Formats: sequence, C-alpha cells, structure tokens
Amino acid sequence: MKHNIMEFFWQTAERYPDRTAIISKKREVTFQELKKEALIINREIRSKLPSVQKTPIAVYLPKCAECIISDLGIIISGNAYMNLDVKTPAMRISSIIDLIKPSAIITDEANYKIISQFVNRDRVIFVDTVDFDQDISMECVHNEHLIDTDPLCIINTSGSTGTPKGVILNHRSFIDFMDWSFETMPFTDYEIIGCLSPVIFDIYSYELCLLIARGATMVLIPEMYAAFPVRILELLNKHHVSFIFWVPTIMVNIANKGLLNEVKLPSLHLVWFAGEVFPTKQCNIWRRALPQAQFVNMYGPIEITLDCTYYIMNEPLSDDQPIPIGRACKNTDILILNEEDQLAKIGEEGELCVRGTSLAMGYYNNPEKTAAAFVQNPLNHSYPEIIYRTGDIACVNEDGNILFRGRKDTLVKHSGYRIELTEIEHIVVNTLALVKNGCIVYDYAKKEIVLFYENPVELTAADFRRKIGTALPKYMVPTVYRYFEELPRNPNGKIDRLYLKENCL
Repeated sequence: MKHNIMEFFWQTAERYPDRTAIISKKREVTFQELKKEALIINREIRSKLPSVQKTPIAVYLPKCAECIISDLGIIISGNAYMNLDVKTPAMRISSIIDLIKPSAIITDEANYKIISQFVNRDRVIFVDTVDFDQDISMECVHNEHLIDTDPLCIINTSGSTGTPKGVILNHRSFIDFMDWSFETMPFTDYEIIGCLSPVIFDIYSYELCLLIARGATMVLIPEMYAAFPVRILELLNKHHVSFIFWVPTIMVNIANKGLLNEVKLPSLHLVWFAGEVFPTKQCNIWRRALPQAQFVNMYGPIEITLDCTYYIMNEPLSDDQPIPIGRACKNTDILILNEEDQLAKIGEEGELCVRGTSLAMGYYNNPEKTAAAFVQNPLNHSYPEIIYRTGDIACVNEDGNILFRGRKDTLVKHSGYRIELTEIEHIVVNTLALVKNGCIVYDYAKKEIVLFYENPVELTAADFRRKIGTALPKYMVPTVYRYFEELPRNPNGKIDRLYLKENCL
C-alpha cells in the first residue's frame, strides 16, 4: 500500500526512464529528466526552507514543463503545491497569498514583476535561474514522515465574499481515486493525455497523478488554442492522444462547428468530461465520430477529490435525454437528503451530499466556511462523521442512476412554478442556439427572470420572447434581456454569476 504520491513516481521513473513524460510547445522531457529536475527543485526548497514541511508552496508560472517540475519538486519536499493563474488580476492573487500565506513561491523573473509589490523577493525561488545541469541524488529526499493524510495540493475556488477559498486535498484521497479509476476504466500503461485544463484545475492534478503513477505522457495544449479548436484536434492527432478529461464547453464548440468530421482521432479511446452539463445532442455527435472511445460523465465539486460519481455511456441516449451523473465511485457514498434531512425516495429531489475518503480536508485558514460546508452527517447521531453538502439538487431514478437537477441557488419559485434556471439557459444557448453564450439570473426583488447574453449582435426582447416561447412555457420565458459583448468570467473560465447578481441587476 502506498502512503504518498511520490512512492508511485520513484517506481515509474525507474521503469520508464527514457519515455517522454511531458510534451510542451518549448520542450519535451523524459521521465529521467523529470526526476532529476524535480529533485533539484526539492533541493532549492530545502535550502530556502530547511525545516518547513507540510505547508503550501505557490507556483506562479504559465502552463509549461517547469510548472509540472515545480509541482513534483514541492511534493518531494513534503509540502503542498498551490498553482496560481498568471492571467488572474494581481489583486486577486494578492488576496489568495494573504489568506494562504505560502512559505515560498516558485516563479520566474518575468512573472515576479507582476507580484513583486506584495511578495518579498526572499520568499521566491526563480525557476529560470536554477542550475538544472548540477548533479543530484536521492540523498536529498527526506519525506519519510510524509503520510497519506498530509496535504498534497491546495486548489482555490471562488468565495461568496470575493475572497477565494483554498480547498485542501490530501495524498490519500488522490490515491483512493486512482485505485478506483484504474480498476474501473480501461487505462493502459501507455496513455497519452491531451492536457487542456489550466494548472489551477483539479483535472490537471489528476492528469499529473496519471503521469506519476502510470507513466502517462502529458501533452500540454497551449491556452491560445482555445480560440482555434481545430488546432487542438490536430495536436491530439499528431501526438496520438488516447485520453482526454475536459470541461464540456470546448467539446460543445467542437461539435457545433463539425470539426470532428475534419480531423480524425483514431487513437482516442477514453473520453471523460466534468464540471458542467454536457448537452446530450453535442455529446452524441462526439460519440458517433469516435465509436471506438468510451465516454464517461464525471461529477464532483472541487471539495471532493476529483469526482464522486460516474456514468459510463454504454447505452444510446436521445438528444433530449439528460446524461445521468450515474453512481458513486468506490469507497464513496452519496446521500440525497430532502428538506427534512432524511434520505430522499426514488424520484424525490434532494441535496446531494458526500461522505468518504474523497472529501477535502476543508478550506485553508478558513475554519468558519469549513464548518459551514463540512458538517456532521444528520443520519448519524452516534459518532463524529463528516459529510460535504454540495448545494446541488439531484434524484435517483428507477435504474439506480443519479440525475443532476441543478443547484439550490438556481432553483427558484416564480409565478407559482418551480423553475430550474439552467434549463432556460440550455434551451436558449444549445437547443435554439439564439446566442453565443448566456446566463440566467433571478431578480428576487423584482421577481424577474433575467437573461444576460453575449453575441456578435444585440437582439430585441420581442425576438427573444417569440423564439423562446416556441420551446418553453410562458412562465419560463425571461422578462429582461441584458446584452454583453463578452460576459464576465471567473478565474475558472465560467460565467461569473455572482458578479452579475451583485452588480448587474
């Protein structure tokens, strides 16, 4: 039994020294090179922090080989990595650093200029000045006291007060998820990952685990390719990518543009998607184009290590059928609790709650928010047992599969009807394709359904009402329409609903 993630890596690096571990725009790195450079980063950390372990160390670098090397070096040192987004405004980075207080920051001279006003130089390790040609040995590794419940990483998520929350995930939860995924899914020892997610995502951390534990190759897809999705597919084809784990937004875009007819992906055999609802119509386009691939809908908030439920798409679904989020992963239990905090019956909606090893350790330096979200299991009055309340509404169907219904904050009562706001979004953006992107917000003060949308041109309210009225009942048709050339986004790239609620109603 492994007790920390690095125990996997030493075996992998010894088994596949000459295999390519990382393919980036600037360089390719073998496992032998990766091991050496990560050990050197570890030594740099040790020289700066000789007695500090199990604390956060931030990485402020773009998505590149050096970022991955830095993350591994931090893990070897016995600390937890926290990747920061170089595209995030400096003020937000400052608030994260003030909250988390990392013991050191790994960056380069160019990016340090952005944060120099609030980060002392003596706390910084400059990766562009490190001598990676120096000799190194395993003697510099001193993590024998690193156990499975120690933090592996901190991932920042949006907070309702405007200050991000740092979610702490430990070694045990990642090992547990890897055990389940390797047992359940058709992974091989020769996977090539099409790494699209930013390094601040939990998806990236799982891809890093695949590299560490199975010797997978990470093909880093340049962020600029998001605007040219055909180039993404060409890159997947060029490097024979076999596994992707993406948020559906880009997949919908690819399906709508018909790009899967232009670029064939014969090597792709496993497709995971998570983070938001994947419209079944566009998912079916992917499935028809890649009949050799297994498609899996994954579900889990950031407070759960990676995901807690899965649905393998073995059976056909019609375009108007929602994709279930499936069943609980191994060693995870899903509780759907009704308003009386009792287990919901089959078909009854309730809040999806999670218990098990997959739970995060809480929010770093934030005991109040931790206590509010990670609570005692209301079904257990005999001993302490923590569950995480997701705020998501779900139900179990007759087949035993869980269906996602929406979020507590997107389920509203309007004109006497219970409405899921994301259903309206789906109709406007995906089914009718009226706008490029959109977000529905409910104005409780005025009792109005408001559509915020981005589009090349502004549309009239009358035009909207007429077209939406062909697909939705009158009580679900928005009454207010607000045009944006580009909707505000949060650091995860999703539409910033909180900003729209607080500033645009």
